[in-house]
Amino acid sequence: MSLHYDDQLIHRTLQDTKTIAMVGASAKWVRPSNFAMKYLLGKGYNVIPVNPGQAGKEILGCIAYATLADIPGPIDMVDIFQASQKVPPIVDEAIRLKDEKGIKVIWMQLGVINEEAAQKAEAAGLTVIMDRCPKIEYGRLFSELSWAGVNTGIISSKRPKVRR
Repeated sequence: MSLHYDDQLIHRTLQDTKTIAMVGASAKWVRPSNFAMKYLLGKGYNVIPVNPGQAGKEILGCIAYATLADIPGPIDMVDIFQASQKVPPIVDEAIRLKDEKGIKVIWMQLGVINEEAAQKAEAAGLTVIMDRCPKIEYGRLFSELSWAGVNTGIISSKRPKVRR
């Protein structure tokens, strides 16, 4: 299974997604999942944290749930912030719920690769993206990154002052 994904597939996936269930979302601000969740919320996505240890509590103002099945309403994408070996039961749950919840995409974060689970999800009709971060891909494909690799949020015709 190739880890190369066409930019059009990723762009279309991010454009069509409205609700993301983030499995492994952390309440700790220093964790990558927290940073990615904050960014995606800022882009207008409805991000629902899935973390059994935080179930019923808020992460970045969003109620956390223990499982995908506990989430009321539809889910477009399941974003997995878990170790690769923990992916299969998450994918199995997503496959069981895909029709009920409207799940269309399984997205595994940077460093998360489970080819067996990916093949199972694809056989069930789900789009699978592995070893990518939706935050990074959004910035790359929706023209948010400057030449320095970050969005400064500043628009100016003046050259930046160089500090020495």
